Amino acid sequence: MSAAINTSVSSNNRARIATVWLSGCAGCHMSFLDQDEKIVDLAKKIQVVYGPLVDAKEFPENVEVTLVEGSVANEEQLEVLKDIREKTRVLIAFGDCAVTGNVTALRNSWENSDKEVLERAYKSPEDLQAAVPNMVPKLLIKTRPLHEIVKVDFYIPGCPPSADLINYVLTELLAGKIPNMEGKAKYG
Repeated sequence: MSAAINTSVSSNNRARIATVWLSGCAGCHMSFLDQDEKIVDLAKKIQVVYGPLVDAKEFPENVEVTLVEGSVANEEQLEVLKDIREKTRVLIAFGDCAVTGNVTALRNSWENSDKEVLERAYKSPEDLQAAVPNMVPKLLIKTRPLHEIVKVDFYIPGCPPSADLINYVLTELLAGKIPNMEGKAKYG
C-alpha cells in the first residue's frame, strides 16, 4: 500500500479525514483534541469531513484517512464499519479497544454475552418492572476488534493513545510516509 495521501479529492487541497466512535469511551477522541497547538498545524493540512464534532449525518465518499475508536459490539456498528472501509483509503484502528477489544471485550468471557450484558445493564433485582429497551441495536454475541471484520491499514495502540503519537502518525501519512511505530507505542 502506498502511504501517500491524495489531497486532490478535496477542493482545498487538504486531506479528507474522518473520525468514528464505536464502542469505546471517547478517550481516543479526547487525545486527538489534546494535541494543543499541534492541532492548529494539522488543521491546515486536513479537512475533517465526519466525526462526533462534525454535523454530517452519513459517512461521505472519498475519505483519505479514518480513525476508528472502539470495538464493534452491535450489528449497526458492524454495518457502519463495513461502509467506512469501502469509502476510506487508509483505515486506522484508533486505541486499544479498536486494536484488541480491550475493556469493551471484557464481556466476551460471558457465555451469552449479548444477552447477559443487557440484563446486567438494564435489570436489577430491586426493580421488578425493569426491562431491556427494545430500541437498542442488536448486540453481537462477542465484541470484536476492527481487524477481525475489515482490513486495517495502521494501528495506534494506547488507552488512550497519546496526542503526540496521534499527531506523529497523521503527520507522517500526510507527508507520504509510512509511520514507524517501533518504540513509539504501547498498549494500555
